[in-house]
Amino acid sequence: MKIGLYFGTFNPIHVGHLIIANHMVENSDLDEIWMVVTPHNPFKKKSSLLENHHRFELVYKATENYSKIKPSDIEFKLPQPNYTVFTLAHISEQYPNKEFCLIMGEDNLKSFHKWKNYETILEHHHIYVYPRISEGKVETRFDNHPKIHKVEAPIVEISSTMIRNGIKESKNIQPMLTKEVWNYIDEMNFYKK
Repeated sequence: MKIGLYFGTFNPIHVGHLIIANHMVENSDLDEIWMVVTPHNPFKKKSSLLENHHRFELVYKATENYSKIKPSDIEFKLPQPNYTVFTLAHISEQYPNKEFCLIMGEDNLKSFHKWKNYETILEHHHIYVYPRISEGKVETRFDNHPKIHKVEAPIVEISSTMIRNGIKESKNIQPMLTKEVWNYIDEMNFYKK
């Protein structure tokens, strides 16, 4: 089984994340997508970042109707600060019968050569890249790389920051979230101050 790992803080998860995840799993050879909720760095206090368990709950609620998209809290149990290369090693050890691939936006591919042990990641894992509107050129060293697959996907320009600011300003941002995610955020009074 081939699983795409889609990392994010998901603060909060929105329909853009789901559109990309669903498109990737339906239009590639991936069998499932795991939405890996990144824990907040204990050394960086960010007041707008919800607690780990709340963000995981939002991802759970957003994905429960999608059989091929699953929430994952695998990074919560790893020492912080954490690097993707360690998460990949850990998850591959936990599930030896599954093949794990990375999902990233084109913007992340530009700085991928600066990631810790990026060569190790490329040696052991495929990367599926979705398009983003952004400035600058992707590193040519990754052009036609056998392990990097560009997937034509809708370009979604929704950001979690936009949603948090909208809630703070009492704007209606409901179309950008699933009903379950909106209900939980509203019920818990998240992002209002």
